[in-house]
Amino acid sequence: MRVFLTGATGFIGSAIIPELIQAGHQVLGLSRSDTGADALRAAGADVQRGSLEDIESLRSGAAASDGVIHCAFDHSAFDQGFSRFIEACEQDRRAIETMGSVLAGSNRPLIITSGTGMGLPGPGRPAVEDHLDLEHPNPRTASEAGCVALSERGINVSVVRLPQVHNTVKQGLITYLVRIAREKGVSAYVGEGQNRWPAAHVLDVARLYRLALEKAESGRRYNAVAEEGIPTREIAEILGKGLKVPVVSLSSEKAQAHFGWLAMFSGLDMPASSALTRQRLGWNPTGPTLITDLENMRYF
Repeated sequence: MRVFLTGATGFIGSAIIPELIQAGHQVLGLSRSDTGADALRAAGADVQRGSLEDIESLRSGAAASDGVIHCAFDHSAFDQGFSRFIEACEQDRRAIETMGSVLAGSNRPLIITSGTGMGLPGPGRPAVEDHLDLEHPNPRTASEAGCVALSERGINVSVVRLPQVHNTVKQGLITYLVRIAREKGVSAYVGEGQNRWPAAHVLDVARLYRLALEKAESGRRYNAVAEEGIPTREIAEILGKGLKVPVVSLSSEKAQAHFGWLAMFSGLDMPASSALTRQRLGWNPTGPTLITDLENMRYF
């Protein structure tokens, strides 16, 4: 299968490329720069020049492929305030709708990306694959709303929902916690720090994208979760040890000043199950745990 991959030069996308190639697929990777294009060729992929803002490049890439994996997102929005984050999520919806429209009238699969929080059925209960809350306050609901709209048009679209995806270099939102701890001189958590964040190693996540593509069951949602939930206090303690800074508890009132935009996530309890994903795809994560990767980071 010839696969158009957005986010191909990113953290997860660069792990998906060898996963696809080793399984016998060809990869057409999206890149906005010469440096990115060179990296894609070195990894064995073909290059589609363009970006999420370049609608024609998305159309062209989708049209030239047997299937699409869309894992690109404008992560710079996280550093530019909540309104910019909303804008990035709407951009993601437009990209999904654009590529989905190209695939209309065929059974070519489109795999999009969302977050496990979209599947939270209620406080204290783990997120599950078959639950969708389009009223969730996280603006990433825009991505899943775009998916629902395409599915209603008969387009073969499914969703991979991400937790904190990690190795010893990056760890999703925890990467920003490290940055904040360095800047503030303390590693913090909210309240008792018993709220949980799910996690999975990047290589396990890459394999899940491939399995979702090959299975191509329209309307399915998959939770890329190896660990259902790690308490944020435990995460903060590991970061404090690695950075050699004190570990402190903050009230929810003080969290906003300390964490900035990350405050909206810092106190959330977001456990997630992958039971249905494992059953439906035969996916069995084997990578290192989040804590293992955090312990083995090079902090300085």
